[in-house]
Amino acid sequence: MIAKELISTKTIDIVVPCYNEEDMLEMFFTESKKILDTISNYSFKFIFVDDGSRDRTLKILMSLAEKWPQVSYISFSRNFGKEAAMYAGFKYTTGDYIIVMDADLQHPPAMIPDMIAEIEKGHDCCAARRTDRKGESKIKSSFSRMFYRLSNRLTDVNLVQGAVDFRIMTSQMVDSIMELSENQRFSKGIFAWVGFDTVWIPYHNIERPVGQSKWSFWGLFKYAIDGITAFSIAPLRMVTAFGFFISTCAFVYIIVTLIQTLICGIAVPGYVTTLSAVLFLGGIIEFSLGILGEYIGHIYIEAKNRPIFIIKETNIPLTKSSRRMKQEDNRE
Repeated sequence: MIAKELISTKTIDIVVPCYNEEDMLEMFFTESKKILDTISNYSFKFIFVDDGSRDRTLKILMSLAEKWPQVSYISFSRNFGKEAAMYAGFKYTTGDYIIVMDADLQHPPAMIPDMIAEIEKGHDCCAARRTDRKGESKIKSSFSRMFYRLSNRLTDVNLVQGAVDFRIMTSQMVDSIMELSENQRFSKGIFAWVGFDTVWIPYHNIERPVGQSKWSFWGLFKYAIDGITAFSIAPLRMVTAFGFFISTCAFVYIIVTLIQTLICGIAVPGYVTTLSAVLFLGGIIEFSLGILGEYIGHIYIEAKNRPIFIIKETNIPLTKSSRRMKQEDNRE
């Protein structure tokens, strides 16, 4: 009977990016463990990724790892960003399923049993989707909705309104995500781009019980720009369209001016018209150069081929990534 239960047990790795979460980590681990202890036939392992925190986050993770063998941690040499933290966590997973969630309890652990139930129905991924943005400013919420609409119009990936990173995935889907090793990452787009069957679970937004969000408005704005330029060349085509439109208008204006000059003679030029035209064309040129600069910047960063993250401390063997070792074992 015991042997049968061991055979049926599946492993689930939980990747948790952390940045200055000293006030939340123990509360997150306690609340998560309460839920996980109620789930049978599954073995859980936590992989916490400390994204260069400046507080006691690493010390708390080391303390948890000493008390609980199912806790692993990775600590970066500096802050590389949440995208790099998720990538690092995925790299060292070996589970049948992989969960990614935040440490601030805005991704409720109580949803995990339902997510597991959904993925066991044959789905490749079960992800959470916020149905509201309670607790956020109206401006931030408006810009978020605007981003999703704009992204879906300009890119070839469909982002579900309210989608968050909280999800459970099969190891096959995570292997595919790891194949996309670009330096400037936009995980929401990557999750959608790799395809696979995803089912969505709606939930109401939950405010942090302690502390404040680490995302500033400017940080989210830059993240949105990276998300659009990473999956679409539509802005470049817009520049081409602008140029063609302006050139056409200029050509028509030249023809009209020549006809007026031949018929009515030379008119005194208007300073307002000239100044308006120069400022308009200058603005279009600057806007176009800005868009081109974004793409050139992406090329520049990717061409340097720097590592996505650098590990300073960890309790995971680093001779080779766990996921790569598992893939090689499967091939053998």
